Amino acid sequence: MKNSFKNNHYKKNNNNYKSNFDSEFNPKKTNSSKKSNKYSSNSTKNKGTFKSNESDKKESNFSFLKRRKPSNKSNVEFPIKSNDIYQNSINKKNFDDWIWGKHSVFEALKSEKAINRIWCTSEIFSSEKFYILLKDLKLKGVLVEEVTYNRLSQLTFGASHQGVALQLACSKTISLDKLIELSTKKTANPIILALDGITDPHNVGAIIRSAEAFDCKGIIIPQRRSAGLTGTVAKVAAGALEHLPVSRVVNLNRALEELKKNGFLIIGLSGDGQLSISKFNEKSPLVVIIGAEDKGISLLIQKKCDFLLRIPLKGKTSSLNASVAAAISLFHLTSK
Repeated sequence: MKNSFKNNHYKKNNNNYKSNFDSEFNPKKTNSSKKSNKYSSNSTKNKGTFKSNESDKKESNFSFLKRRKPSNKSNVEFPIKSNDIYQNSINKKNFDDWIWGKHSVFEALKSEKAINRIWCTSEIFSSEKFYILLKDLKLKGVLVEEVTYNRLSQLTFGASHQGVALQLACSKTISLDKLIELSTKKTANPIILALDGITDPHNVGAIIRSAEAFDCKGIIIPQRRSAGLTGTVAKVAAGALEHLPVSRVVNLNRALEELKKNGFLIIGLSGDGQLSISKFNEKSPLVVIIGAEDKGISLLIQKKCDFLLRIPLKGKTSSLNASVAAAISLFHLTSK
C-alpha cells in the first residue's frame, strides 16, 4: 500500500516536473499548443486573417530595418545610396554662375566678364596660356586660389573641370584710383564704406542697399575675408548694386593709406569707441569701416583709423548686426 502511494506520488511529481521543464526550456512546444488551441475553433476566414497579420508583421519589420537610423542619431535614413547624396548636394548648390573647363574658362577670361573667384591647380596657374591672365586678375582684386585637383573635384561635385573653375560676379568692380576719382568729382565731402571681414553675403547685400539709399559714393571690399559680389548679394541689394561702384582691393590696409593721401578721414565703428557718432561733426571726405558682428574691426585696421566711433545703445542688447550698424551710422553722418 505504501509502495503504491509512493509510486503514484512519484508519477505525479514526475509529470509536473516534465510539464514545468517543457514550459521553461521548450517554449515552442507550449506556444504551438496554445496557438493551435487558440485558433482551432476559428473559421478558415479567421485563419486567413491570421496569415495576413503575420505577413504584415514581417513587412513592418522589414520596413523598420530599411528605415532604421544609424547609431549616431543623425536624421539620415538607412540605407542610403551614394547617388542620392550626390544628387541632393547638386540640388542644394547653385552652379548658374560657375564656369569650368580649360576652354570655357579661357574664353570667359578673354571676354573680360565680371569674375568673383577663380580656383585652379598649380599646373594651370603656371601654364603659358593662363599665367598672364590670372596674374592680372589677381592684381585687380579677383581672388585666385590654387587648389589640388581633388579639391576642385569636390567643389564641382565631380564635374570634368580639367583643373580650373571660376565663379562669375554679378557686377564689375573698379580700381581704387577710379573710385577716388568718381567720389570726389561731384561731392566735396563724399562718404565711402569699407568692409572688414564681413563674409555673409546677406549682410553685404543689405549694406550695399543702405549705402546707395544714403548716397554713399562707393564700397570697398577686400579680396580675402569678405563675401564677393555673388548672386545672393545682388538679390539682397535689390538693384542698388547697379548704381553703386565697388572696388575690390588686394590689401585693405594699403587701400586706407592711399585714401588718407587723398584727403579722406578714416572712421571705424566700434563698441569701444571713445566718441559717440551723434557728436561727430567733422566735415571732410570720409571712409566708414564696418567690421564683422562677432569680431569687429581688426586691430591692424583700427590703428589706421583717425576716429573710433560708437553707436549709443540704450537697451540690454550689446551689439548690432553689421548691416543695421551701417544704416544707423550713415543716417547720422549724412543728416548733418
